[in-house]
Amino acid sequence: MSPAGCSHVNGYKVDNWKQNLRVIYQCFVWSGTAETRRRKAKSCICHMCGAHLNRLHSCLYCVFFGCFTKKHIHEHAKNKRHNLAIDLLYGGIYCFVCQDYIYDKDMEQIAKEEQRKAWKLQGIGEKYTTWEPTKRELELLRHNPKRRKITTNCTIGLRGLINLGNTCFMNCIVQALTHTPLLRDFFLSDRHKCEMQSNSCLVCEMSQLFQEFYSGHRSPHIPFRLLHLVWTHARHLAGYEQQDAHEFLIAALDVLHRHCKGDTIRILSVRRGLLLAQVRKGNTAKDSQLRLRGDDNGKKANNPNHCNCIIDQIFTGGLQSDVTCQVCHGVSTTIDPFWDISLDLPGSSTPFWPLSPGGDGSTVNGESHLSGSTTLTDCLRRFTRPEHLGSSAKIKCGGCHSYQESTKQLTMKKLPIVACFHLKRFEHSAKLRRKITTYVSFPLELDMTPFMASSKESRMNGQYQQTVDVLNNDNKYSLFAVVNHQGTLESGHYTSFIRQHKDQWFKCDDAIITKASIKDVLDSEGYLLFYHKQFLEYE
Repeated sequence: MSPAGCSHVNGYKVDNWKQNLRVIYQCFVWSGTAETRRRKAKSCICHMCGAHLNRLHSCLYCVFFGCFTKKHIHEHAKNKRHNLAIDLLYGGIYCFVCQDYIYDKDMEQIAKEEQRKAWKLQGIGEKYTTWEPTKRELELLRHNPKRRKITTNCTIGLRGLINLGNTCFMNCIVQALTHTPLLRDFFLSDRHKCEMQSNSCLVCEMSQLFQEFYSGHRSPHIPFRLLHLVWTHARHLAGYEQQDAHEFLIAALDVLHRHCKGDTIRILSVRRGLLLAQVRKGNTAKDSQLRLRGDDNGKKANNPNHCNCIIDQIFTGGLQSDVTCQVCHGVSTTIDPFWDISLDLPGSSTPFWPLSPGGDGSTVNGESHLSGSTTLTDCLRRFTRPEHLGSSAKIKCGGCHSYQESTKQLTMKKLPIVACFHLKRFEHSAKLRRKITTYVSFPLELDMTPFMASSKESRMNGQYQQTVDVLNNDNKYSLFAVVNHQGTLESGHYTSFIRQHKDQWFKCDDAIITKASIKDVLDSEGYLLFYHKQFLEYE
C-alpha cells in the first residue's frame, strides 16, 4: 500500500456508506447488546463452507461472509470485484487489490465510535484510551528523531537528590523505588489515571519523579514537592528531624496505595494505621509481622490484600501463621498480607539461636559462612522456625474448647514480586535504645523455597534442611537495592546502593552518585535489602 493510503476506498464512499458501515460494526463486529451478539453467533458463518472460525470476513458491498484462512472471501472478491472486506473479530478493513489491511481516517473514526458505544452498552466502560500526540509532543518527535539506546555504559535513570535538611532517609528510598523494574515500567508508560480532585496525589508526583529520573538530565533533582506531599499525608514524618528510612518506606507505600485506590480502601488504611503505630514505637515483637490481617482466614492467599493496585501487585506477599495446640495438635491458620519482613539480629535483647548449617565454612543459599558470622538465610531461618508461646500466652483451642499452650510458626504463603527485608538494627525498649552493628552477609541471588509454607515439612522442630529445586525459578530473587545507615541511633546518615544493569552498581549519597563494585555492596552493613524475582531479569 502506498504512503498516501488505499485509493480503492474512494469507490466505496458513495451514497450512505457511513450508515452502512455503522450497521456492519453494530451487528457483526462489536455487538454491544445481547440481541446483536445472538444474531452474530447465528448468522456469521462462512457462506461457502459453513465454518464459524477461520478469520471470518464480511464483504462491505454485499451481505457475504467468507473465511479468510481458506480464501473463500478472496474468491468472492475476485468474482464480484468487491475489493473491501471487514474482519469480524477485530474490525480491520482489508483491500484485496492492495493485499493488505488499510487505514482510512473516516473509517477508523466510525470504528472507534461504534466500539465505545458497544462497551457502554456492555457496562464495562472504555478498556483503553488511544494515545494522540499533542502538538508539543509532535514537535519534540520531529526534533529528536533518534531513539535513545540503553547500553551497558548508559547512565539514564541515575540522578542525585538534593538533601533538603536531614532528608537522606527519603532520598535513599526514592532511589530504591525508581529502580524497581515493574514500578519503573508502570510510571514510564503513563499508566496512572488520577481520580483525586486536588493536586495532592503522591502517585502523580512519583510519576513526575520517574520522568525526571529518566529524562537524561544529569544535574541533581530537588524533591521539594515530594517532601511536601509526604509531610501532608504522613504527618508523623513532617519536620526536619532525622527519620527512619524503613518507617518512610512503609508510609510511602501506604500513601501510594491509598492514592491508587481512592476511598475504597478505608478499612485497609485503618489496619495500616496500626502498623505505622507499631513501627513508630519500635515494636520488635515477632507478632508485628502479622500485618494488615485479612478477613477471610487465608481463603484468598493469592491476593492477600484483595487489591489490584500497582503497589500491592509488586510489594504485597502473604504470610502464613500456623498456631498448633500442644494438647490436641490442632492447627489454626491465618494468612496476612505484608510489604516487608523485619528480621531480628544477633546482639539484640531478643535471644538468637546458635548457627546450625554452614558453621564449618560451607555455603547456604549462595552465602559464604565465616566462623561466627550471620547470614540473611540465618535470619530467615530463625524467622520461620516454630516458637513456643509459653504458659503466659495460652490461646483458646477450637478442638479442646479450652485455653492451652501452643506453638506458632510463620512461613511464606505467597511471595511478592519485590521482597524487602528489614534488618532490625535499631533497638527500642524500656531500658535500652541502641543501634545493632552486627554484620549480616546477604547474597546477590536468594532462593526463598525453603521458607515457603509448601516447604514446611522440610523443617521439623525448627531444624533447617536444605532443599534444592532447580526448576522452581518463581521463588528465586536477585538483589537490586541496598539501603545502609552509618552512625549511631541519635546521629547518622543514610546511603543506598542501586543496580543499574546486570552487574553494574552505583552508590547514591544524596546528590552524589559514584560507581560501586559488587564487593562494596556485599561488604556493606545492610539495613534494607530489596530483591526482585528473577523472571524480571531483562535488559
